[in-house]
Amino acid sequence: MKKKWITHITLLFVSLFMAYPILWWVSAAFKTNEEIDSANLIPHYPTLANFAEGWFAIPGFTFTHFFVNTFELILGVLFTTLVSCSLVAFAFARLDFPLRKFWFSIVLITLMLPSQVTLVPQYDMFNAFGWVNTYLPFIVPHTLAGGIGGAFFIFLLVQFIRGIPKELDEAAKIDGCSWFGIYFRIILPLMKPPLVTVAIYCFLWNWDDFLGHLIYINSVEKYTVGLALKMFVDANSAVPWGQLFAISLVSVIPAFLIFFFAQRYIVEGEASSGLK
Repeated sequence: MKKKWITHITLLFVSLFMAYPILWWVSAAFKTNEEIDSANLIPHYPTLANFAEGWFAIPGFTFTHFFVNTFELILGVLFTTLVSCSLVAFAFARLDFPLRKFWFSIVLITLMLPSQVTLVPQYDMFNAFGWVNTYLPFIVPHTLAGGIGGAFFIFLLVQFIRGIPKELDEAAKIDGCSWFGIYFRIILPLMKPPLVTVAIYCFLWNWDDFLGHLIYINSVEKYTVGLALKMFVDANSAVPWGQLFAISLVSVIPAFLIFFFAQRYIVEGEASSGLK
């Protein structure tokens, strides 16, 4: 019993130690600029002015504009990812075509390929297409089951489809269904758990894709939330740290809510796909 208490107390202190930066960040959002450097965790004079002033801090724009931009980009990516990855996964799991195992191995190998390796070639290609400063470099690769997490999503969905009895396909064929009919009428309705998991991961990873947004988006009008936050930091002037912390706190709320309310779908989707 004594060892159990020691373990719990140790874990509590470690948790508080790890959570301290987050607690300081939340606290700093309510501090004045003069109080930011203080060591106290609880603000002496808490204020909500950082949120109001930070929301209108970018000349000519509000953060409503940047949030709308971000959601437009992510919704486009989300829709194309769900459609393309589910179709590719269905093909690998159910169709018998030449070199199927070889091409599936190639897809899995791309999981081990760092994104930095393809960064420059992709930029040169998209620049030649005239896609720089548009959202096409993010949406088009996902249309082809590529982009951030594409190979992982395909693998996740393939594992789930392989667990669906093939007798359902055979029964549908007897009733005159084509392969597309089997996909739309049989497989797709059964794929809700892994598709929800894919949607959550796709949202979170693209919401946090600061590097990709920084490389391909140039004009302030098309900035996402992450790029807009970067504008607070100016080497030639004083940084309004209180406003920066306040708006950055607001910027994580959508991702936090998505994960908080949908975490059971993540567990359900991964468990039903054989991934533990």
